Amino acid sequence: MVDKGAPVHEADAGKVGYRRLNRKCMLSMYIGYAISYTILLVVCFLLRSYSQGFLGPYYDFVQYACLAVLAIALVYMVAAPPVYYARYRYQITEDKVDVRYGILVIRHILVPIERVHQVEVSRGPIDNMLGLGDVTITTAGGDATINYLEIEEAEEVADRLNNLIGRMLQDRKSPAPTSLPGPAND
Repeated sequence: MVDKGAPVHEADAGKVGYRRLNRKCMLSMYIGYAISYTILLVVCFLLRSYSQGFLGPYYDFVQYACLAVLAIALVYMVAAPPVYYARYRYQITEDKVDVRYGILVIRHILVPIERVHQVEVSRGPIDNMLGLGDVTITTAGGDATINYLEIEEAEEVADRLNNLIGRMLQDRKSPAPTSLPGPAND
């Protein structure tokens, strides 16, 4: 039997009710990174074409720096999606939303259900093409997002969170039985 209150170590995150992402998330990340890399290439090309006059003796240094940035960005953009996919986990329980993700830095976000103000499902153009969406959970302290879910799963997560919030609010409205002072209680 698994103790739900016990701390979960990173190696055990996939074993105790945490859900993983669809593999299409990597394709979405690769497409987004390819667009970003294309923009970076255009900026470096424009810098190379039009900066020699005003950079003077620093022109060669800037060109080498631009090539280094392009190489580092390319390595990161190729390696990041599989690492992100392997580390991303989320879990929704009766009292909290727990999201773990990261590439270089691992983030662990816990959102108590009672603090949730709004739940939103959104899709960007790339995710829309791939049938993916994000669920953004807004609290007074900020936002937490469950990324790259299948659209149907994103809608189910949003509905489940709304139902949990509704049930919690109903439980708060229900009056607790009170005992009246008198001879029966003596």
